[in-house]
Amino acid sequence: MNTQLHRRQFLKGAGVAIALPLLDSLSPLALASNQEQDRKKPVKRIVVLSNNYGVYQKAFFPNEGGKNFALPPTLMSLKNHRKDFTVYSNLDHGLSGGHACVPTLLNGIMPYLASNYPEGNISLDQKAAEFVGAQTRFPSLTLQVNDANLMSFTRTGVQVPAIDLRQTYRSLFLDEDALKKKKVRSQFNRHTSILDVVLKDAQSMRKKLGKRDQAKFEEYLNSVRTLEKKILQQKPWLDQPKPKTDKSEPRPGLGTEKDLKAMIELIALAIQTDSTRCITLTSGFRGGDFGLSGGYHGFSHHGEREKEVTALKKIEGYQVSQMAYLMDLLKAQEDPINGGNLLDHTMILYGCGMATGTHSTRNLPLLLAGGGFQHGEHKVYPELKGKRLPACNLLLSMLQKFGLEIDRFGTSTGTL
Repeated sequence: MNTQLHRRQFLKGAGVAIALPLLDSLSPLALASNQEQDRKKPVKRIVVLSNNYGVYQKAFFPNEGGKNFALPPTLMSLKNHRKDFTVYSNLDHGLSGGHACVPTLLNGIMPYLASNYPEGNISLDQKAAEFVGAQTRFPSLTLQVNDANLMSFTRTGVQVPAIDLRQTYRSLFLDEDALKKKKVRSQFNRHTSILDVVLKDAQSMRKKLGKRDQAKFEEYLNSVRTLEKKILQQKPWLDQPKPKTDKSEPRPGLGTEKDLKAMIELIALAIQTDSTRCITLTSGFRGGDFGLSGGYHGFSHHGEREKEVTALKKIEGYQVSQMAYLMDLLKAQEDPINGGNLLDHTMILYGCGMATGTHSTRNLPLLLAGGGFQHGEHKVYPELKGKRLPACNLLLSMLQKFGLEIDRFGTSTGTL
């Protein structure tokens, strides 16, 4: 495992093995030293909690910057974690487009512009998942509760499909029977054989293409290599038994409150069992919950009307309370890999790619907890045009903390 990590530092973004020349840094002595360093590096996790409508900003952002800020209504449930989270003001992706910006939270790039960037519009979680590789059963989990999860994208621009509460539980804890395993193994073998043929034919075909077509063809090959890499990563886990839990399978459809709490508990278990280290979750709202009549979208177009504003405070206040609940669960569990507790090495980001339901994308609601950062502040960054910092600077800081040796991500200009 350490050898794979070491190799990845050289074959960045590679989906196929490339032979390297004899280098001093790859001598047995250097390899041993690097592997020892890898063992000393802490294992990090990333959890992203989001919704598709932004937040009511007057109840989310503190009025004061610095450490001695008063908690606004939406963040009151975090009062016991004052030293474990940071609120950020005036960070965004510099985009416009309302709901179309929801998928940009974790990359800062509109999907139709992905081809203009070296890594496309790969999202924070999928970039981290590539780094994790086969170290965990699931390189990432893309989850949803009562709404669609639109955040996760591969480097080839494919939106990662999300799973619901029941699927999450079964993926984490229910072993497939022998017949299902045999079928999956057969699929792996068949796909691998097909990919081998495709890649072989591709070498001869590439020579016949013009420069413009070669670029498009290379994008296609990258998607093939990505699929091949995923198959190779998943194969060893097929015969590994899944962890056991005393928790019974949750029943979805019991309302926003119960469904979201049950998913948060599964996220904590996924981290505790080291089943994955990269998780995204989008949560929605079902009409009638919390005694509210109406829909989340309708509430988000509030026009400062009391009924709608009250509804938003209840919905978004509950979302943040479940972030606090997740922090409680992780704090209560010892980290068997790193020492300390699980929150010490788990970054939890709350935010949305659209700032408010009124289609504003300026000043995204962003709150980061845990993960070993220096917390306890409301960080207020420059608001004026030309001096504003990209939200991707925060994402880059998170990826570096996760262990990636990169100096750019998405539209970043540096770190925070």
